[in-house]
Amino acid sequence: MRTGNLFVDALPPLEGERTETLLTRRNLVIERTVSSADVTPHEYVQSQDEWVVLLRGNAILNVAGEIVELNAGDYLFLPAGLPHRIQHVSEGALWLAVNLYQIKEHLISVRKSGR
Repeated sequence: MRTGNLFVDALPPLEGERTETLLTRRNLVIERTVSSADVTPHEYVQSQDEWVVLLRGNAILNVAGEIVELNAGDYLFLPAGLPHRIQHVSEGALWLAVNLYQIKEHLISVRKSGR
């Protein structure tokens, strides 16, 4: 059994985001991300479903053209294929993401990455 703490080693990088995988199990991947306030907006269109909760900080996202404001404790479900981008994020924002891949797609991804 492995334990951990989401708030340990949670200092933000100088720019962008730092993501670490906490758990990979079959087609499920759980990640923790720490954001700096210096994030370049990038549009994501992911092949997996993602449920994300903002544990600390605040953020403004553009989700398929709709502005969504998140504060600590808020969560959001982003179905696969839904375009989204971070417009603004506070320094040290801490996210937890639960990604659910299609089983076939995940097996191919795991084989390529060696995980």
